[in-house]
Amino acid sequence: MKKDAPAGALTQARPKGLFAGWAARESLWMAAYWPVYGLLFYLLERVCRPERYHVMYTALDDVIPFHELFVIPYVFWFLYLIGIHCYTAKRDAAAFRRLMAFVAVSHTCALAIFFLFPTCQHLRPLVFPRDNVLTDIVALFYRIDTSTNVCPSLHVVGSMAVWYGAKDTKLFAHRGWRVFFLLATASICLSTVFLKQHSVLDVAAGLLLSHVVYRLVYHPVREGFLGLGRRAERRRRISRRA
Repeated sequence: MKKDAPAGALTQARPKGLFAGWAARESLWMAAYWPVYGLLFYLLERVCRPERYHVMYTALDDVIPFHELFVIPYVFWFLYLIGIHCYTAKRDAAAFRRLMAFVAVSHTCALAIFFLFPTCQHLRPLVFPRDNVLTDIVALFYRIDTSTNVCPSLHVVGSMAVWYGAKDTKLFAHRGWRVFFLLATASICLSTVFLKQHSVLDVAAGLLLSHVVYRLVYHPVREGFLGLGRRAERRRRISRRA
């Protein structure tokens, strides 16, 4: 027989629903930025096409050979990006909010650059040096991904978002995890040039944009400013103590 709770006892209702138990369930609305970004990027790529593109090229691009093995980290980027979103949303709400703030600011800046300074590249090989499954995957990417709006590289910016997001969590503070994320981020950035998807200039621009946005989101310039998402976390802690 079940006993009734004593009079005056406080009962805490457990959250229900698909994302019950997720630390950032109240902030998941921030992920709505991704479909908005996807729509805007599609319009830039397929609808609002400019008459002239600036070609991204440097002599170093000719020195870097094509190699299809780099399609492995290039494809892994998608899981890499989704994984850090899911982990922080489930385990670390503050880290998730800062991650989404970085993504929103950096990708919006990239869209503005694409609109104001449209770029393209002509680095893709006409014939692959080898014929195998990996080159077939690269050929698929060539067909579905245009060679326009390449600077800054969004693969680089997205990889840096994961790197910064991982650094922002306690679990991934372990040295082994740091080495993994460093190697994964570096290999993804390298894959963009070895697959001839981007020029070295695109990678440099992606790293620069990521660093600037990182300083704004994770280490604000103004003294006393707690960063995007940190003020809400501080208020929440104060209200719990009250």
